[in-house]
Parts: sequence; structure tokens; C-alpha cells
Amino acid sequence: MYDIIGDIHGHADELTELLGDLGYKLQGGHYAHPQRTAVFVGDFIDRGPQIREVLQIVRPMVEAGSARAVMGNHEFNAIAWSTPNPAAPHRYLREHSDKNNGQFAATCKQLTDDERADAIDWFRTLPMWLALEGINVVHACWQPSHQETITAALKQYGGVTTDFMVEATNHGSDLYLAVDDVLKGKEFPLPEGITYRDKDGNLRTNVRVRWFESPEGKSLRDYALPPAPLAPDTPLSESMVDTRAVYAADAPPVFLGHYWLWSDRPTRLATNVACVDYSVAKDGILCAYRWNGEQELIDKNFLWVASRS
Repeated sequence: MYDIIGDIHGHADELTELLGDLGYKLQGGHYAHPQRTAVFVGDFIDRGPQIREVLQIVRPMVEAGSARAVMGNHEFNAIAWSTPNPAAPHRYLREHSDKNNGQFAATCKQLTDDERADAIDWFRTLPMWLALEGINVVHACWQPSHQETITAALKQYGGVTTDFMVEATNHGSDLYLAVDDVLKGKEFPLPEGITYRDKDGNLRTNVRVRWFESPEGKSLRDYALPPAPLAPDTPLSESMVDTRAVYAADAPPVFLGHYWLWSDRPTRLATNVACVDYSVAKDGILCAYRWNGEQELIDKNFLWVASRS
């Protein structure tokens, strides 16, 4: 059975405490449980004060087989930020702008150049989703058509290589759209003139949405994830109503991170959909879901520890 653990963002003390609460013990240089496997939903780096320590916990667990992990958007961004653009000397596939540099600043400060390069090499090996026995795991959005696009590109380019990253960061490509949705979540645009500031103070013109539900008959305010009180309470336009990504109620439970939810008691998003990101890097909680084979997820199976920052 699996213990799905949310976005850690450099909070190793909370991770150690949570693993202990889940019954994982340090043995042979890594944490392990005698009957269970941890599954990490990505976003190990950035923001927090113990990025090196998080990697020193998570990576040995994955390499020893006591854990599985998927890539988060912060790992993908780190690869792109660190990969020179072959078509533009002295530039990178993720622009070294003030915003992007700020997002990556804690990782750059805490890891040496060699440590960062080694971490980037490991990030390239992480899958973007996992279909495990009985559950699915992805950082932000489970969409089979996008997974087909990504799988074909991985085969074409031989993995998350420079050529793969060039196409995946080209805003005009199908691969860009696929990776962007899978790792960052499907978004809908706000009406012209309506904007908001996100958790980092960046101005936003789009909102992430509840892609696992049908948008039919909903407003952008209803459909936003996390809630967006400033979004209009009028029906979605016909161009936004697209049910191809709706997650079937009889599909295996799917677990997500990414969405910076906020609550002192985590709850499922649907009978077979759960997010385990509850904003540990913003004074929230580090959250896990202890899955025991159930098709219908149960709120009492969430476990968590409070942020110490």
C-alpha cells in the first residue's frame, strides 16, 4: 500500500516528522517501512530552508525502492533554468528573469554548483506521472492525451534531454501544452481587466481550474482551484467548456500536489481525487494520504504535520 506525500519545498524537519508518524524508520541510509511505499508528488526544492536535506532524504528512498516519486513543476523549471538555449548563446531555456531567479534563489543559495548539477541530473530521471497498482499520481493534472504526447517525445528524444526540453519550453508546441498542463495544471483566462496577485505577489490573468470535474453549468469562480473569490460568477463561455480531461468517477484514485490548498483539516476534492499540497512553505501543513486500497477516498486517511517555519 502507498503513503502519498505532498509538496515538501525544502522542509526536511517536517518531512522527517511525517515519515516517523507514518511508521518509516531510518535503516541502511534511507527511510523505509516494512509493508508500505511512500510516493512523492514532486516539488522538493525552492522556498524552504533545508533543500539539501530534503534531497538527502527523498533520493535515497527512491533509489532504494522504499519510495516512488514524480517530477513537479519546480524540478522541471530547475532543469530549464539550468539548460543553455542552443539557439541563443548566453541564454537559458527558462529565462533568468528577476521572477524566475527569485523562485530558484533558495535552491541556488543552499546547494553548491556540483550539488545542483547532480540534482538536475536526477530530476531528469523522474517520471511525470505514475500509474501504480490501484492509484494514479501526478503533480497537477492527469490527462491521457497529454501523457501520450509526452511519452512520444520522451521516446523520440531519449528522455528529458536538451532536445526534449527545447521543444517542451517552446510555447508554440504540443509538447509545451502537454507538459504545462500535467505539471502546472489546466488554466482558464480571466475576463479582460480582471487580475489578481498570487501567493508570491505575481500578477495573474489566469486561474487554475478543477479539471477533474465537468465545467458544464459552472462559473469560473465555481471551477477555480484553489478558490478564486475575484473570479466572475457568470457561466463559463462555450470555448471553455471542454470535458475531455474530466476524470471518470470509476477511474483509480488520483493524487495531486501543486495547488497550495489551505486548511487545518485536509479533505478530498472528489470521491477519487485528492490533493496533498497544503502549503507547508507558507505556514501550512505537510500532508500525506495513507491509501489502503479503497476506491472511494476517506478524509480520515489524511495525516499531516504543521510547518515549523
